[in-house]
Amino acid sequence: MSNERLDNLREQLDDVNLKLLDLINERAKLAQEIGEVKSRSGQKRFDPVRERKMLDLIAENNEGPFETSTLQHLFKQIFKASLELQEDDNQKALLVSRKKHPENTIIDLKGETLGNGQQRLIMGPCSVESYDQVYAVAKAMKEQGLTLLRGGAFKPRTSPYDFQGLGEEGYQILRQVADELDMVVISEVVSPAHVEMAVKYVDVIQIGARNMHSFELLKEVGNVNKPVLLKRGLSATIDEFIKAAEYIIANGNEQIILCERGIRTYEKATRNTLDISAVPILKQETHLPVVVDVTHSTGRRDLLLPTAKAALAIGADAVMAEVHPDPAVALSDSAQQMDIPTFDKFVKDLREQGLYKG
Repeated sequence: MSNERLDNLREQLDDVNLKLLDLINERAKLAQEIGEVKSRSGQKRFDPVRERKMLDLIAENNEGPFETSTLQHLFKQIFKASLELQEDDNQKALLVSRKKHPENTIIDLKGETLGNGQQRLIMGPCSVESYDQVYAVAKAMKEQGLTLLRGGAFKPRTSPYDFQGLGEEGYQILRQVADELDMVVISEVVSPAHVEMAVKYVDVIQIGARNMHSFELLKEVGNVNKPVLLKRGLSATIDEFIKAAEYIIANGNEQIILCERGIRTYEKATRNTLDISAVPILKQETHLPVVVDVTHSTGRRDLLLPTAKAALAIGADAVMAEVHPDPAVALSDSAQQMDIPTFDKFVKDLREQGLYKG
């Protein structure tokens, strides 16, 4: 008789477990709907005041035998799981998310592809200073088989008295050299008002670290049919970086290249701290190509080669670094640019160690 009673109680327990399962999943669906409403209205998903009200309601209605503290602990776990479910749904909804688009985005730059597993090098001067300067660097690149030429025409600087770039003349020099040597131009735009001008000259629009949160600029480049190289902000989290890319793709431009260029920390040994772990995280979370700028992340010429090795080894689609014919007289960032012999050795060392096959 006792065994029969035990079996009956177990059946009742199983029945209650299934009812709890249904109720928990029903609650999860409601939490998802709430998350969608909050997302559309720009509200934060976690609401501590609302959570406290729910816990107080549980305490007021608990008649045992569980202690109120025990039940509140269990419900906190359900609340936490529901919040994670809302965040997971949000990632699925992002257009840059790999959950939304499992295949890699491959960007074709006049035959040079990014995102298909073939690693590239992006080189060029920090600032465009003259035709002769850009041509000397581009010619050295071409002799090494490199065609992705970077250079700054507009230079946002910390001090208003530092060299700000040649503006449109800088774009014109880059375009002239690129046309003569059959290369790809990558250059920064700092204002929405300059986007229309840049489109006439550049093949890839760069958004610098200081403008990662310039949302009107992100929207503007989202409206053009040009690849965009988006640099991570100086103190931006990876999530903020991904959301900045979402501004571009949400406006119709799917040709986005992410660039890890180091973040600002308390460390003074380097200009910034290179977050090398961001490369695999970005490649897991998004379907976009990922580039590492070893020049701005370190600010040190002697660290360019080892950090480039690390970037290529961890799976970066390209490494970006700066080259100048005579860094000592460069109008910007002289301490971190390679001269041409150093650049030649840089490429040679990467090839000899099997890290770069281009």
